[in-house]
Order: sequence, then structure tokens, then C-alpha cells
Amino acid sequence: MSWITQMLENWISVTYLEEYLNSVIHPLWLFMIPILLYSFWLFLYIFCCAVSFLLYIYKKMNNQQENDFYSKYWDKARHIMYCCFDIYGKIWHGYEVIGLEHLPKGPGIVIFHHSIWLCGYCFFVCKAYEEKGRLCHSVIDHFLYKLPGPKMFCDVLFLRDFKKSECVEILKKGHLLGVAPGGGREANFSNDYSLIWGNHTGFARLALEAKVPIIPIFTQNDSEAFRTFGKIRLTRWVYEKTRCLLPVYGGFPVKLRTYIGEPIPYDPNITATELAEKSKTALENLRDRHQKMPGNILRALSERFDKDDKAK
Repeated sequence: MSWITQMLENWISVTYLEEYLNSVIHPLWLFMIPILLYSFWLFLYIFCCAVSFLLYIYKKMNNQQENDFYSKYWDKARHIMYCCFDIYGKIWHGYEVIGLEHLPKGPGIVIFHHSIWLCGYCFFVCKAYEEKGRLCHSVIDHFLYKLPGPKMFCDVLFLRDFKKSECVEILKKGHLLGVAPGGGREANFSNDYSLIWGNHTGFARLALEAKVPIIPIFTQNDSEAFRTFGKIRLTRWVYEKTRCLLPVYGGFPVKLRTYIGEPIPYDPNITATELAEKSKTALENLRDRHQKMPGNILRALSERFDKDDKAK
């Protein structure tokens, strides 16, 4: 490994390569290889690792020792990444966001349908930061955050497996917190935009404890950009046994448009179960109003040229 890294350092003139690779090489690779051998997950993983490495160089070249990602020092890096994502969204998906005025000036929990690729939510986070100056933290799976390689990328963009106490602290600081109540099961098996929440009420309990509103958002055609093979009985069995990510296909330049619903205000007289059900209904209403069912890739592509669909 030392010989390989020395050769690469001489070739690309990067002096921090060995230190970075030492943080990447990890026993988890043995479990990751079967997952990374198929579909676009490999591309996404390599991309995140590459960006993370650039951020690592950025940190070392500026002699930053502390990992205070709220520091203004990281604002420039975040701004560049968000601008790149925003440009990609505009060019490839004609992305738009409707209802930014519904975002509260203070803290709030953003809930959304969990598509397999979450294109719409990612673009929404960029828009909220670039146009409203709102920093949105996102709760991701513990396994994804612990993958060796892209940790710096996740930390700078506040993608973490936040604990409940950390979520409360984030909201107390006045930030937004993105939560997908459906999680991985909804991502893998909800190409039809159904909300597979089960008995998940953690986000509602958190909203009641922090006394913050819940903001539902829905992205039109989000499940048409990328799809999984979740309807196949074998893939369902594999997921239930292993909880692994299913193969993904797509990358279609379909029209994406995120609609932000009116916030559900804090109500001390409501239970977490009732609040979760109310939030689910609000998100389903957004879906039913703005998504043609069942989803269709060709129709979603044609909506790139539909100028009147925005008002529907």
C-alpha cells in the first residue's frame, strides 16, 4: 500500500493521499464489494469518495485542524457543491421548486417521500441554501454514514445518522432537519409513490419535543428518474433478509418539480401518532395534487416541454 500511494502521489502531486487512503481502507470493504458490484451505486460511491478527497485536501491546505462544519470556512465549499448540484438539476431535469415562501424562518422538520435516488430532495436542499440561506440537515442510515471514504462529504453537507439529542440541538439552533419516515423499505419498494411508513412516529415525537412545525414536500416524477427491481419477488426476499440496497437503473432526464406544502404547526394538544397521521395525509395530498398516477417515464420526459403543468 505504501508503494502504491507513493507512486500515485508522485504521479498526481498530492501529498495527502496516503493519509486519506489510510482512513478509507477498512474491513467494511469486504461487506461492501457485493453491493458495489452492480448498478449505479458504484458510481455514486466513487463520486462521493472523490469529492470527499477534494474536501480533505481543501482542509489540509488551509491548515484546518478542528471539524467545526458550521464554521464559515466551510461555507465556500458548500456553496460550490450546491451550485454544481443546482446546475445539474436545471440542465438534466429542468428542476423547479414551488412554494419556498412556505419555509418557516425558524426551525422545522421536512418530511418527504423516499425515492431510491432522492434527486428532488437533494435539489431542494440546494435551493433552500442558495435562495433562502437555510441550512438543511438530513438524517441518513447509520450504515451509509459509516461507509469508509465519503465521510467528509457527508459531514460538510450535514448528512448523518443523527441521534435524537443531536436532532433536538439542530432544531434549537434554528436549522431545518430532513427526515424520510419511510426509510429504505419505501425507497426500494415504492415506485408507485405510496408511503410505506409502518408505525414510524419518531419524527412526530421529535417535532413535539422541539416544538417545531413539520413541512411536507413532494417532488413530481422523482421515482421516474431512477428505479429499482423492487417488484420482483426475489429482490423483495433478498432485501428482507439482508436489508441491502437493490440494483438501480435509470438516470432519465425527466421533469422534476418540488412542491412545498404549508407547514403543520406545533400543537401541544396532539399525540405523536395523530401528528404522524396528519403529516402523512398532508404529504399524500401533495402527491395526489401534483403527481399523475401511475408514474410513467415517457410522460415524465414529455413534461419537460409542458409549460402549463406548473400551475396544476
